[in-house]
Amino acid sequence: MPAPQSYKNHSKYDPLHHFVITPLLLLNLVFAFLFWNSDHHEHRTLSFCWIILAFTLILLSVKIRFYSLRIQDRLIRLEERLRLTALLPPAEHATIASFTTRQLIALRFASDSELPALARRTLAENLDPKQIKQAIQTWRPDYNRI
Repeated sequence: MPAPQSYKNHSKYDPLHHFVITPLLLLNLVFAFLFWNSDHHEHRTLSFCWIILAFTLILLSVKIRFYSLRIQDRLIRLEERLRLTALLPPAEHATIASFTTRQLIALRFASDSELPALARRTLAENLDPKQIKQAIQTWRPDYNRI
């Protein structure tokens, strides 16, 4: 089982993406530029195409990562709205729509017992995600974040 999550250790790296795929794609782009600047003038067009392909692969990798995080953010937003509906009194349900997606994502770490008070404080003081996470006393871990 992973170590207990807290504000200090909740961020996560995807080792395959951050330490293998991205460095290899960047290395490929560097080699493409080196080849283009070398003395192989008969392959200038081919080496320029390699640069374009290397840059396109980097953009593709970033875009794929961005899409998966956006989908995950939408799911967290839905989950937290449902959770707030269950934990807040019916008179406060109208305030749920006032939260930003980033605030809801940060609130997911708050335990059920402290979520209503922290949600009220978030809206009253317009807390940013960092402030929300720092205000959490009982951390509710999320080990499934991509």
